[in-house]
Amino acid sequence: MMSWLRYEFRKLNWHVILNVIGHVLLALAGLLIAPLICGLIYHEDISSFVIVIILSLILGLPFSRVKVNHASYFARDGLMAVGLCWIVLSIIGALPFYLSGTIPHYIDALFEAVSGFTTTGSSILTEVESLPKCMLFWRSFTHWIGGMGILVFVLAILPKSNDRSMHILRAESLGPVIGKLVPRLRQSAMILYLMYMGLTIIEVILLLLGHMPLFDALCNTFGSAGTGGFSVTNQGIGEYHNAYYEWIIGIFMALFGVNFNFYFFLVIHDFKNAFKLEEVKTYFYVILTSTILITINILSMYKYDVVRSIRLAFFQVSSIITTTGFSSCNFDLWPTLSKMILLLLMVLGACAGSTGGGVKVSRMMIVVRRIKADIQRSVHPQKVKVITFDGKAVPEKVVDQIMSYFGCYILIMSICFFFVSIDGFDMETTISACVSCLGNIGPGFKVVGPFGNFHAFSDLSKLVLSLAMLIGRLEIFPILIFIAPLIGHGHKKKKRSKEEIYLYDENNI
Repeated sequence: MMSWLRYEFRKLNWHVILNVIGHVLLALAGLLIAPLICGLIYHEDISSFVIVIILSLILGLPFSRVKVNHASYFARDGLMAVGLCWIVLSIIGALPFYLSGTIPHYIDALFEAVSGFTTTGSSILTEVESLPKCMLFWRSFTHWIGGMGILVFVLAILPKSNDRSMHILRAESLGPVIGKLVPRLRQSAMILYLMYMGLTIIEVILLLLGHMPLFDALCNTFGSAGTGGFSVTNQGIGEYHNAYYEWIIGIFMALFGVNFNFYFFLVIHDFKNAFKLEEVKTYFYVILTSTILITINILSMYKYDVVRSIRLAFFQVSSIITTTGFSSCNFDLWPTLSKMILLLLMVLGACAGSTGGGVKVSRMMIVVRRIKADIQRSVHPQKVKVITFDGKAVPEKVVDQIMSYFGCYILIMSICFFFVSIDGFDMETTISACVSCLGNIGPGFKVVGPFGNFHAFSDLSKLVLSLAMLIGRLEIFPILIFIAPLIGHGHKKKKRSKEEIYLYDENNI
């Protein structure tokens, strides 16, 4: 077994993997300057950021200079690079919390960092308003970094990005299918980040026009842009008691949950293709339907105030389906029907190619169509039913991968339930905590409700849930690749057929 394991890992292009990790660490060092500046503005201790910047440079510089051989750069290398980068990013990104003493226990600091980068928004902090401004800024800024993806950012600024880097973009991007917006990959990454930054700037401006303080506007925008949900107040967005803020943040959470291809088509004035995207139409239909149902269900709770009920329902639907996790009220007190709708939205998630989490609307649509086709085949065995999406036939390989994803999702969720249940919390807390972390949502119900936290969980549960957050953000396979050699079988030097290479390496884009 050990010889097989060594053989499997030797097949990886470690030069490429280390080079990518090096560039991510250098990018992290640069990004840490933002909270450092925040600390200087508010006259706070910035020594922890200085230490982590130096450490990132010391590790990143030699790795980034590793000579790269792109000739043997396959999909498995992209998956491994992405998985390792996110693990390293979380480990290093937790250090400012730990070294500053803001979060004195490293496991807690790691949980907070993983939750930030994966845009989950689950927290171990019982009180946030007393934290230094620079730490609150870093905590929210991790959402913005992780929303579009640190490696997409690296690809946007890396001058030597080539078509083989598509393996990295494919592994980090959210959804079942990822393609280049334009022929050149670096241009695609830059376009994604320009659209991301553009929406971010617009939201900050609109919040400032509503007289929200600049610091709060930036942090809340980072949370909604990255669909993360870390707030700078103990009671979330509800602390402001401002309907304007709720509408602006609610609308932008929904916008960041849209497939960014939609915005690309709008930018190039291709309105026909923009409004043909089935996933986007279904996504907004789900938001509208859920908002109406919850509004009707909670109307009596708010003395039949229709406008307030609509606002609260829309905000929470937008927050949960995009897996942001912001709260404007304690929805844990809502009727069971409303909570069940929110639980289903937690699993569903936003669109593919957005910053949102969950299993994605497109995946669910394809699974439903696959089930429908299987039922039709059982009734009419000779009938050939092709699954289509956006007017195009979905390759059987893609459908099989989606079904495999769902199988892995259920298995991983079951494992999470088992380990977290050891802590002895009630069923609603345990289930919603696991669903929340694997779906990168943030709040759950009961102990981990909108005004609760994960502080009371054991270190084992926090590590399991941290791993679940990483698995959920990277859509399972970039993390599972670490154990793939353990479940492999066959002879040490068995030669793969051309068909096997195609399936495993995604045709060497």
